[in-house]
Amino acid sequence: MTLDDTSPADEQHFFGRLRSGLAKTRRQLASGVGNLLLGEKEISAAALDDLETALLTTDVGVVATRSIIDELTAQVSRKQLANMDALYQALHEIMVARLRVLEKPFELGSKAPQVIFFVGVNGVGKTTTIGKLAKRLMAEGRSVMLAAGDTFRAAAVEQLQAWGRRNDVPVIAQSQGSDAASVVFDAVQAARSRGVDVLLVDTAGRLQAKTQLMDELSKVRRVVQRLDIEAPHEVVLVLDGGVGQNALSQVDLFHEAVGVSGLVVSKLDGTAKAGVVFAISQSAQASGTGRLPIYFVGVGEGEDDLRPFVAEQFVQALLADDFADERPN
Repeated sequence: MTLDDTSPADEQHFFGRLRSGLAKTRRQLASGVGNLLLGEKEISAAALDDLETALLTTDVGVVATRSIIDELTAQVSRKQLANMDALYQALHEIMVARLRVLEKPFELGSKAPQVIFFVGVNGVGKTTTIGKLAKRLMAEGRSVMLAAGDTFRAAAVEQLQAWGRRNDVPVIAQSQGSDAASVVFDAVQAARSRGVDVLLVDTAGRLQAKTQLMDELSKVRRVVQRLDIEAPHEVVLVLDGGVGQNALSQVDLFHEAVGVSGLVVSKLDGTAKAGVVFAISQSAQASGTGRLPIYFVGVGEGEDDLRPFVAEQFVQALLADDFADERPN
């Protein structure tokens, strides 16, 4: 079962939200992309240099930026691109192609409960993402339960319980400082006994105690597998879009510890570094991490501001039509 059934009106509404959310990154890119469109019609080395600088300042990353510029330069050398309009279109196509590797629907299996772990460092938006996804799942007709597995951070349990009340879903929790594995074990048992479709599990993210954190996550996984050897059915890493290149090291760290199956990139509305998704794509293609998909992106605080990642939409929002409207005649 796939969570991507949305009406054209909904898609258009979210594209507007995505475009608005990516405004900071788009303005940063404008320094390079805008120059392509507003400057000389002929393609120059200076124009490509400006574009390279703009990509780097939005945290596309050195390797991914070099790859994009090299491909554009090669097309110019082969005289496939005759003017700035053609270069702009080629840039759009290259960027979409780079990100398509990260597209994959968030699919739920038929076995209930589907146990979904959410991992990530403190402050990336795990709990908020869980709350938003719970609403999405319920709108699809699925029953949901939440597990407060972050027993370390002050107010983490209360925050998850607030989302539970907002969405009218049960939350399994114990007091702060309780054993996280015990909490999640109880939650899986409760979800099974109540016939719940999906259990969304919040986890701790205190990266300053890295070894302890990874040991705890591994323990939670082992304990849950006493009840269901296939659990967790998904391990979703939530990344703060504003951390830029630091996101890459977080992917490697959590993937090594708990076997991440997919990503959520949150808080893209508050950063000019949304280009990091290109760095994630480049890293996925170049390493053994295995092309981890981006299931969802978050572009606001609203309950509906979590939507599936679609490469074409993302690039359109970055290279918005207002640039194209300013092209010289």
